Order: sequence, then C-alpha cells, then structure tokens
Amino acid sequence: MPGRRPGRAVSALALWFAASLHGEVKVLKNFTLIDGSGRPPLKGASLIIDNGRIQWVGPAAQLKTPASAETIDLTGKYVMPGLINLHGHIGNTLGLTQDARFFTRESIEKNLRTYASYGVTTVLSMGTDQDLIFKVRDEQRGGRPSMTRVFTAGQGFVYQGGYGGLAGVTPGVATVEEVEPAVAALAAKKVDVVKLWLDDHLHHQKKMPYDIAKAIIDSAHRHQLPVVAHIFYLDDAKELVNYGVNGLAHTVRDKPVDRELIASMRKHGTRQMAATLTREASMFIYASTPPFADDPFFTRAVPSNVVQTLKSPEYQKTIAQDPDFPEYRGFFENAKRNLKMLADAGVPYAFGTDSGPPGRFPGYFEHWELELMVEAGLTPMQAISAATNQAAQFLKAKDLGTLERSKWADLIVLDRDPLANIRNTRTIQAVYIAGNQIH
Repeated sequence: MPGRRPGRAVSALALWFAASLHGEVKVLKNFTLIDGSGRPPLKGASLIIDNGRIQWVGPAAQLKTPASAETIDLTGKYVMPGLINLHGHIGNTLGLTQDARFFTRESIEKNLRTYASYGVTTVLSMGTDQDLIFKVRDEQRGGRPSMTRVFTAGQGFVYQGGYGGLAGVTPGVATVEEVEPAVAALAAKKVDVVKLWLDDHLHHQKKMPYDIAKAIIDSAHRHQLPVVAHIFYLDDAKELVNYGVNGLAHTVRDKPVDRELIASMRKHGTRQMAATLTREASMFIYASTPPFADDPFFTRAVPSNVVQTLKSPEYQKTIAQDPDFPEYRGFFENAKRNLKMLADAGVPYAFGTDSGPPGRFPGYFEHWELELMVEAGLTPMQAISAATNQAAQFLKAKDLGTLERSKWADLIVLDRDPLANIRNTRTIQAVYIAGNQIH
C-alpha cells in the first residue's frame, strides 16, 4: 500500500495537468443561433466549447457530445454573440460625478462587471484612461477574462485649453512639434487605437487646428496605429476623412451628411465606428423623468440615490437650463438620419454608445442604442451585426464578434427573439465570456 500512494498522486497530477491543457468542455444545445455574421438564424443549433473557445457549431442533429462534457439544454432560447461597444469610458465616474481620482482597479473592474452582466463582453475605452488600464488589459489577454474584455486608447489627444478629454488625464498638445513624441509614447504603451477630439462644443471652446489633427493621424499611421476621432461638424468630418482617419467616434450632428463625405469615407475605408445615439438622447432626456427610470433592467445596476436624482425636479431643471438645450433634440435626429444615410450608401459602420460619463449608464445604454439604431431605420439584424462582427472587424479582433469555430465563446443567451423585436436583447438568461458563465 505505501508503494501505491505515489502512483496515485502522480495519476491525480496527470489528470489535473491534462485538464489544465484542455479545459472544461461545455455543450449548449437546441437553441436558435444568431451568429453575428448577418447570415439567417439557425434553428435547432448546438455548439461545443472547449477551454473557452468554440470547438464546433452546427445543427443539433449533427452534434456528437464529448464524453464528460457539461450539457446545457437551451430549448426555446436564442444565442447571439456578446455586444462589442467601440465607444466607452471606463472607471472615472461615481454616481453622477466624473473625476480622474476615481480611476482605480476597483472602479475599472466594477464597470467591466456591469458591462458583462448586460452582455457587453468587449469595450473600447476611448481616451480617458490612466496607465493602470494597460495592466488590466494585459492580464486579461494573458488568460481567460472573467469580465468584459477591454481595449484602450490610453490618453487621447486634445488641443491645449480646448474641448475634450478629462482633466488630469489628457493635458493637451499646443503645436505640431509636440505630436510625434506623444504618439510614440502611446505606441510604447501599445494602445489599441489613437483618439483625438476635434470639436469646439458649439463654439464655446477652442478647437484643435487641422494641422495638429493631421500630424496626429500621420504619426499614428507611421506607428501602425489606427486613429479615431470625436467630431461634431460635417466640415471637420470631411477634413479628417481626407487625412485618412480610420474611424469616426460619433456621427455628424450639425447637418445632414452629403455625397462628398459619403464618397470620401468609401474611398478611404473610414468606418462610422459608433453612432452614439444614446449619448445625443442623454443631452435632453433628463429634463424630465426618463422613461426608463423605473425599468428593472435599468435600476438593477444604478444606485437608488442616482435614480432619485434623475427623478428630481431640481436636477431636471438644471438640465433644461443649459443654454444650448433647445438644439439637442435636433442634433439627435440628425445623428439618426445620418446613420441611416451612411448605412444605405454602403459606408461601413459599427456600434458604440459613449457610455461611462455621468448620465450615460454602462450596459443599459448599449441595449438602448440597439433600439435607437432600429428606430433610425436599420433592421435588427443590421444593428446586431454592427454590435458584433462589424465592431470586431474594426478592432481587428479575429477571435471575437461571431460564434464560429475557434473563436472565443463570448455569447448571450436570450429568452426571446431579438430579430423579431430588438428590445428582446434585454431578455438575458445567461452571459458567457471565454466559455464561462458570468454571475
């Protein structure tokens, strides 16, 4: 007997080692699959997940369940890829206050867990991050994340003393000569994209000069980094697209897009990476009690004191007293029309919300964005594809965005069909990231 114990120990160690190599195997079966590619849904589908990745996907009739796999019967359910938000801001907001001093690992992870609970399994944080974000991101990429995957622009570019960014994080550039060393510093941190703000906040603040914006784009491209831009005005969008900007982080909002911009975006392959319709709606919706204030899908992730503030006449009065308030609804309608025009014209587009700052609530806003995209004239399938496959393509994240063999099993299980009604993306029964269910 004493002689057998080492053998048993070795055997147990070998089993543990084999498990660590191959990971647990899960089988999800008997659901309707919306795979994110834009293809028609597949009824009676199944998939096999091994070590967080999709090993096989297809009709349940062809399923060969591996021995010892955990099998989950999803009869009557719908499965789609996790949402990918290409415009978020992580870790700087507490309640209805935004401040760089809030940026801690705890606040970052709280945001990422909130996103995950809503089925937003990837987010691109757009230019208001401190260097801690790179540690969080790199830890995720070294294994299997247990919360929403984060991509980052690090510290974005604003014009010194001008509009954009976040105090204490984005100090600003004043000359063309300052651009190259600043871009090189971001490249050394391995940012996923470079972000710039080109806006004057309705003529209330200074705007970045075009020569600085062009220098940022040219320098980033020399470092093999894509560039995304916050824009508001049609003329600025045209200028940056001609400079080769890779993505517009908002739609044009001051006027309708025209054939010149559309032709230039198609020529240069510039993506309307985010419409941020919810951002535009948030500029006026809090002048009265918002329709979602008592929606359990909203309130489950929002502190009760924040909900009460949103309902308070005092807070609503401050929103309505903004001198530019009368214009905000018009900008929102322009944004919707412009998204539809770009989509119809064949300009590539994806999905983003600008969630994270005060009043733009992570998780809920992504589902509201899908609804507003459909209100703008897109089909539910177009909206879902924008928020999954198209968003992953912009990030060049080949392992994400669709539910196909070898890709990460980042997915949402729904009780009802989102193609029948886009609001059904809110009927979340389960969320998986890298094959593990999020609790």
